[in-house]
Amino acid sequence: MPTTTALTNSHTSNAGLHGILFMVAGMFLAPLMDGTAKYLSVFVSPVEVALGRFFCQAAIVAVLAGFMGRSPGSLMKEVNRIQLVRGACLAISSIFFFSALKYMPLADAIAIFFVQPMILTVLSAVILKEKVGVRRWAAVVVGMIGALVIIRPGSSALGWSSLLPLAAATSFAVYLVLTRKLAGSASLLGIQFATGVAGVLALTPLVVIASLMGIEAAAWTTPGLTHLPLFMLMGIISFAAHGCIVLAFDRAPASVLAPLSYTEIISATIVGFVLFGDIPDMFVWMGVALIAGGGLYIAHRERTVAMRHTESGEPVNSSPRRHY
Repeated sequence: MPTTTALTNSHTSNAGLHGILFMVAGMFLAPLMDGTAKYLSVFVSPVEVALGRFFCQAAIVAVLAGFMGRSPGSLMKEVNRIQLVRGACLAISSIFFFSALKYMPLADAIAIFFVQPMILTVLSAVILKEKVGVRRWAAVVVGMIGALVIIRPGSSALGWSSLLPLAAATSFAVYLVLTRKLAGSASLLGIQFATGVAGVLALTPLVVIASLMGIEAAAWTTPGLTHLPLFMLMGIISFAAHGCIVLAFDRAPASVLAPLSYTEIISATIVGFVLFGDIPDMFVWMGVALIAGGGLYIAHRERTVAMRHTESGEPVNSSPRRHY
C-alpha cells in the first residue's frame, strides 16, 4: 500500500501539474483578448477599449457571483483602497498596451512588454528593499538589452510606439509590487470584481474629460452594434485567462510558473499572424531570446533562494500571485 508520504507527494505533484496546465491555458488565452482589443482600436479609442474590458469583466463577475449565491454587497466588501490603486495601475497599463496594439504588431508589443520581470526586480529593490545580487542585476541588464534590440532606437522599425508597451510593463510592475503587499487578501471573484470596478472608476473620468475637450485619442465613440459582442468577448476572455493564472499560482510555486509566461509570445505570434498577417522579424526574435533568457535566470534565482530558505527552515517571501 502507498505510504502517507507517497500520497502527499503524489497530491503535490498533481497540484503542480494542474498549476502548469492552468498557466499555459492562461498564456494562450490572453493574446486572444489583446487581438480583440487591437481590432476594436481601429473603431474606438484605446482608452474606450480598456474601459469596455474592465466594465464587461466586472459585469461578468457580478452575474457569476449571483449564480454562485453571492450578493453584490459581499463583492463590494472586498473592494478597498489598495485594491482600487492596484486596479488603477492595471488600467493605466491597459491604456498603454492597447494604444501600442493600435500602432504595432501584437507579438512585437508583447515581446517588449516582457521586460516587466526586470522592471519588477528593480522596483522590488528600490521600493520593497529586497536584496538583489549581482547576477540578478546582470539578468536585468541582459533583458533591457533585448528590449533595445527589438525597439532599435534611432531606426524607423517601430518608432515612438515601441515606448508604449515599455510604459505598460512599468505600470504593471508597479501593480505587482502592490500585489506583493496584498497577496491572498481576497477571493477569486472578489479580486476580479475589484479589478473591474477600479478600472471603470479610473478610466471613465478620462473618457468624459477627453470627450468634453475634443481629444480624439481618448474621446467616447459610440460602438457599432457589431462591436458590442466583441467587448463582451474581451471581458469573457479576460476573466477566463486571468482566472486561469490566479488558479495556477494557487497550485504551483511562482518559480515554476514564471518561465511559462513566455509561452504567451508563441500564442501572440499565432494570433497576430492569423488575424493581422503579422510576422516578427529577426531582430524581434533576437530580442525575445535575450529578454526570455534574463527572465528565466531571474526565475531560476528565485527558485534557488526559495529552496535555500526551505532547507534552512526560514520563512519564504513568496512571489505575488498575478491577480488581474
